[in-house]
Amino acid sequence: MNQEKLDLRKSAADDTHSGAAFAFQALTPDLILDAIESLGVYPETGLLALNSYENRVYQFRSDEGQRYVVKFYRPDRWSDAQIQEEHDFALALAEQEIPMAVPTAVQGHTLHHFQGFRFALFPSIGGRAFEVDNLEQLEFVGRFIGRMHQYGAQSVFQAREPLNPQILGDEPLAWLKQSELVPTSLRVAFFTVVEQVLAKVNTLWAQQRFKPIRLHGDLHPGNILWTPDGPGFVDLDDARMGPAIQDLWMMLTGDRAQQQLQLEVLLEAYEEFCEFDTRQLALIEPLRALRMVHYNAWIGRRWQDPAFPMHFPWFGDEKYWEQQILAFKEQLAALDEPPLSLIPY
Repeated sequence: MNQEKLDLRKSAADDTHSGAAFAFQALTPDLILDAIESLGVYPETGLLALNSYENRVYQFRSDEGQRYVVKFYRPDRWSDAQIQEEHDFALALAEQEIPMAVPTAVQGHTLHHFQGFRFALFPSIGGRAFEVDNLEQLEFVGRFIGRMHQYGAQSVFQAREPLNPQILGDEPLAWLKQSELVPTSLRVAFFTVVEQVLAKVNTLWAQQRFKPIRLHGDLHPGNILWTPDGPGFVDLDDARMGPAIQDLWMMLTGDRAQQQLQLEVLLEAYEEFCEFDTRQLALIEPLRALRMVHYNAWIGRRWQDPAFPMHFPWFGDEKYWEQQILAFKEQLAALDEPPLSLIPY
């Protein structure tokens, strides 16, 4: 082994030893580099770990000067068919000239296997953070989301799970009840308010008659990079079928008046390409509630992954669960408020 390769392996060692997931213990720097090189791509820089808890994601530059991102999927989360559907959707969106990060095909395949791990290689998208309070950027993003949904509505996912209150609410709640994460003294208060929240969510959800479409699924500002040509979208790991508003509501920040303005800018641009059913605005708070429930179970289910106690040290504290009880009480009140509207309330 030459000295360059020894240096490359050492550069990844600190990340692997300090943040390796329970399921990723075997994902050593040697294995990462060997997996990349099995595709005929040879890193000449160290592996820069990117901010990803669910998977393991690294950026590097190859010996040909190309910058790549390699993504190792968390074992046992998605099936090969579900991951391939994610890849196919990304490639199809890119063909529609939507600026989506797409996996690189090697010998006709975008999903690769190496010593029990599944991984994909992406060209790196350079850019700066998307500014959610920049209305010009928001308009640009709304236009591309409209194009994304225009295409996404033309077909359906066959393998990927849908977005609904059962998968993102009821199932995570059942898991939390079976776990011992919530302190005994707070279990009654916590589960009582979460059950009340989910009962309201299910009622509001049942009142909607939307057509599910293929979504990005996790389109928060962190999954948008701002490039010299405009927005670049990354990470379809949570792509699923659901209501269009799921890809819009996480762009809204600030007080109600600010969100109203942001919504108007987003939807005016969005509807240049895709009609939006304003009745779905009633799903914003239910979707927020589902994200809150799912988030708690997501951290709990990953707690054996050393990266999670390291990055979420407050999760096991009683104070955290007291704050969650308060947050869910506030969310219960929000579910009873009039939904955000294009007409000021």
